[in-house]
Amino acid sequence: MENYNQTSTDFILLGLFPPSSLGLFLFILTVPIFLMALTGNLCMVLLILLDAQLHTPMYFLLSQLSLMDLIYICTTVPKMASGFLFGNKSISFIGCGIQCFFFATLAGSEGLILMSMSYDRYVAICFPLHYPIRMNRRVCVLMILGSWAMGAVNSCAHTVYVLHMPYCRSRTINHFFCHVPSMLTLACRDTRVYEYTVFISTILFLVFPFLGILCSYVRVLLAVYGIHSQEGRKKAYSTCSAHLTVVTFYYAPFAYTYLRPKSFQSPEEDKVLAVFYIFLTPMLNPVIYSLRNKEVLGALGRVPQKIYSVNT
Repeated sequence: MENYNQTSTDFILLGLFPPSSLGLFLFILTVPIFLMALTGNLCMVLLILLDAQLHTPMYFLLSQLSLMDLIYICTTVPKMASGFLFGNKSISFIGCGIQCFFFATLAGSEGLILMSMSYDRYVAICFPLHYPIRMNRRVCVLMILGSWAMGAVNSCAHTVYVLHMPYCRSRTINHFFCHVPSMLTLACRDTRVYEYTVFISTILFLVFPFLGILCSYVRVLLAVYGIHSQEGRKKAYSTCSAHLTVVTFYYAPFAYTYLRPKSFQSPEEDKVLAVFYIFLTPMLNPVIYSLRNKEVLGALGRVPQKIYSVNT
């Protein structure tokens, strides 16, 4: 492991790629992925904000998903890129705390938003006549605020704990951002009790929402079989398959990372898995929802025309 000069409060992030020609090649591959994720999610947020036809519960929830993905990449990727390109691998104590807080908040909140989106589709397909009542603006706002609030409260507890741990060993984190499990290996006290709280948080914010999503879509699939209209059935399948694709890309790497026993965990595997929810999922979400959705494609045509007409 490389030796770095560091202050008593700074952490060192080893990064994602090795300092070699292979590392440079892999870094170059991530640049277009980052730019696509940044542009795609920013466009989704702006489209939903500016187009009145997208001011529905489903798209409000989708805008929050895009906003979360946008913050994901902006919180972690620039620091990783700076460390690789300029060798500035140190991160301040406060900077590490900010990364921990935002990452844990988004990890918890996004799972709840995905569950809310599955409930929205469940009500829309199984109870279409009740949809305006069950998924009105007030309910949608409460879902969004509840997701952010619960994620933030959970994140505060974990962030405060890891920042108050005594680090009597190296402060070199074998990851490309301040990843809590990677930081636990640096502590000089027994962290087994805290690891149980991480496991419980994973159950609450990943497993339970996933079970809720699974139940929703079982009901949805049963209802879709009863739709006589082929066009209606096709639209329902399209919407649900897009959501399930997003759910799979989000939950699978998180579950594998946080539900494995500590003896089976590997820093290199954790970094590879993090690529899925830091890079690939934020890139794929806007692609899946825009290319498979006529309303979003329509907004892509309407909003530029609206902006052009206002400017002229």
